[in-house]
Amino acid sequence: MILYANARLDGREIDFVNELGKGKAATGKRFNREFLKRLDNLTDSQVALLATGDLVSQKQIAFLAVCKTYGFLRDFVIEVLREKILLFDYEFNDGEYISFYRRKIDLHPEMEELTEITQKKIRQVSYKILEQAGIIEDVKSKVIQAQLLDKTVSKTIVSDDPNWLKIFLLSDL
Repeated sequence: MILYANARLDGREIDFVNELGKGKAATGKRFNREFLKRLDNLTDSQVALLATGDLVSQKQIAFLAVCKTYGFLRDFVIEVLREKILLFDYEFNDGEYISFYRRKIDLHPEMEELTEITQKKIRQVSYKILEQAGIIEDVKSKVIQAQLLDKTVSKTIVSDDPNWLKIFLLSDL
């Protein structure tokens, strides 16, 4: 995503087959589609911060982009992880994820059509994203990590919509 943010700031195109797909067109197209979708959900100042910020800021803005793109992950973070950390409960388990998933099926019956393998993959990828963003310690222990936002990251998010601070497990105060 940082490569894409820099390319957007420089006004250049990405050679996604070679730069992302390592010569494989299908892989490059998949990454290209995914990164463009995420980047399109960021404001110009968020894209600039993704391109030029330090590693922690870049991870936080990349996580913001993922949550803006995928409501399912955003809702899981806010409705499950944030609520747990506000109650000083720093661990979650697969049962809590499954309960959340089942509540979402009530609102989105089309989710019932997903195969068991697809459901498992969604959970696996969701956990990996949370780990890579530093929201959880790792996918095995599932220990929720308190988040510290840099002032620049906070300002960039607040200028867009302060409600996005919730994905970083912050209280309404």
